[in-house]
Amino acid sequence: MTTLDAFSYGVPAESDFGYSQAIRSGELIHVSGQVSFDDAGEFLHPGDFAAQLERTYANMDKILDHYGATRRQIVSQTLYLVNLHRNAAATMAGNLRYFGDHRPASTVLGVAELTMPGQVVEISFVVDTKLPA
Repeated sequence: MTTLDAFSYGVPAESDFGYSQAIRSGELIHVSGQVSFDDAGEFLHPGDFAAQLERTYANMDKILDHYGATRRQIVSQTLYLVNLHRNAAATMAGNLRYFGDHRPASTVLGVAELTMPGQVVEISFVVDTKLPA
């Protein structure tokens, strides 16, 4: 029988919306869309794509750390971007910095808007903890 291991930051949005930041099922960790928020759940850097992307990657690392996983174990990601064409180059550069030579499956979607006013990026991903760290 598979047991579930859910992870939450304890921020209001989790209880308001009814979700976990991540949930582990067997060897896989499914991670909800990460955004630019601080430890208290306050949204940071409205409208600033580069700053939001950097903070979103930092939040991704917090989840990986919680599960003892690494970026090299991320097997897929989905990026949601407002103003896709304007932010494409920054997205590519940020992705290469974050992953180095690791190449997870990746889908990038342009969207009209995201949940928070001024939010321009969100990233969800899947981790396979059976892979070498």
